[in-house]
Amino acid sequence: MSAAGTPEVVGVIGGGRMGAGIAHAFVLAGSRIVVLERDRDAADAAGARIERSLGASVDRGATAVPLRDLRASVSTASDSASLADADLVIEAVPEDRALKIDALRRAASVIGSGATLATNTSSISIDDLAESLDRPEDFLGLHFFNPVPASSLVEVVIGTRTAPSLREAAASWVRALGKTPVLVRDSPGFASSRLGVALALEAIRMVEEGVADAAAIDAAMELGYRHPTGPLRTTDIVGLDVRLGIAEELAAALGPRFDPPPLLRQMVAEGRLGRKSGSGFYEWSDS
Repeated sequence: MSAAGTPEVVGVIGGGRMGAGIAHAFVLAGSRIVVLERDRDAADAAGARIERSLGASVDRGATAVPLRDLRASVSTASDSASLADADLVIEAVPEDRALKIDALRRAASVIGSGATLATNTSSISIDDLAESLDRPEDFLGLHFFNPVPASSLVEVVIGTRTAPSLREAAASWVRALGKTPVLVRDSPGFASSRLGVALALEAIRMVEEGVADAAAIDAAMELGYRHPTGPLRTTDIVGLDVRLGIAEELAAALGPRFDPPPLLRQMVAEGRLGRKSGSGFYEWSDS
């Protein structure tokens, strides 16, 4: 364990926005990080993304550790064997079942017998993913929220075969990151995605029906219900493609109340994915 109580070595599979954010959080808590990407170019890009994020934390005084020392705690790789010494490996690839199963299997084939394997999925069943693993008792969900450095919540998702001892271990890691763990059992969409998507889909239908524009709908929730960010701006931050994938997953499991509105499908087809594409329900200049 690191001095702060997080695992000594943490592997992160996928160095995109979510994976880089997860790596950032564990670096600040004192862990050494290995980020695995599909090839060397992607690994280098992930390393640069994490360095920029860590630099921003140093600049705003969120840590007293010099950037060079933080940078020294991060390595990137394109070979699964680089995860062999990890105490905890978190899969953070896109929300695609086959892609996640492949990433988890590769990690499981190289990590030690005492290591924990986790997924950052926001909607796919932990038990479903665990079926592909030889040690499902050492597997659980750690659902981080975007942007990870600023978010205070991590959903700890417990599968039916997850070892009971892993519940408190995972919760303690989350607390060591300065975040709050919320423990839920494996179920479609868990707690956060199920509720968040339900609100977002209804907000999208309201835009579709011309009830109000995106800014007005968001203002109603921000001012009336004290949501820090309205459902449509949140959808832009999460990514419309991600929302669509989760909605489809929930519709298959829970029925038509989660069917994606045509407007959501249209915007994704047009490449209007939200913040990461520069345009969604809002225009973004920092994509």
